[in-house]
Amino acid sequence: MQIMTRSCVFCLVLIVMLLSLPAVARDKYAAARQGMLESIEAHVKETSLYLDKEALNPSVMKVMGRVPRHEFVPSAQKRFAYENRPLPIGHGQTISQPYIVALMTDLLKVTADSRVLEVGTGSGYQAAILAELVDSVYTIEIIKPLAEQARERLQRLAYNNVHVRTGDGYYGWTEHMPFDVIIVTAAASHVPPPLIEQLKPGGRMVIPVGSRFMTQELLLISKQQDGKLVTRQILPVMFVPLTGGH
Repeated sequence: MQIMTRSCVFCLVLIVMLLSLPAVARDKYAAARQGMLESIEAHVKETSLYLDKEALNPSVMKVMGRVPRHEFVPSAQKRFAYENRPLPIGHGQTISQPYIVALMTDLLKVTADSRVLEVGTGSGYQAAILAELVDSVYTIEIIKPLAEQARERLQRLAYNNVHVRTGDGYYGWTEHMPFDVIIVTAAASHVPPPLIEQLKPGGRMVIPVGSRFMTQELLLISKQQDGKLVTRQILPVMFVPLTGGH
């Protein structure tokens, strides 16, 4: 009886100690996530000539350090979740490199009241990053199993301001236009005209353009108040191709 009592006391003390630890200390991925942030920061400095900056917006980096990327990759890939590289998520698709996710988010210059259209939901990671920064995210995925998995995952993680639809993102989502910003996470051979139409004057679009086996360029497209477009090439990238019936 005495041994049982000491055991119970020890367990209670251990529980109290664990509960008193900061959440970061209890997070087994905390060190890996910090390493990912440091890798992103280093990569930004390495590509600063392309970006015209040596650091990304602190609010973007804060969110990158908060969203659990390991929740958005298959079980077999979790040990690699915070490495600064793309990972396979099935159906021939990938979750983008963290540096690219952070960069594209930074380029959009979103605000708390922004309405975002994302083309290419994938596992839902980019949508989750944006959801932490904006009012609402409308995301389209052409591969039905990925769309369904992303919807379930985002709901489970309480990203209630993300709306997932299965469909061809080339044509956008007219019911919710215009959008303050649009992000395309697959390489298109050209900038889809429907997306330009659905972008609000004063809005910004980030999209990789190019073929699968040739150089792709990450483009930042700004739509002026008079409807004119200003396009800036950011840097060479490599994305899976945008698919669909177009």
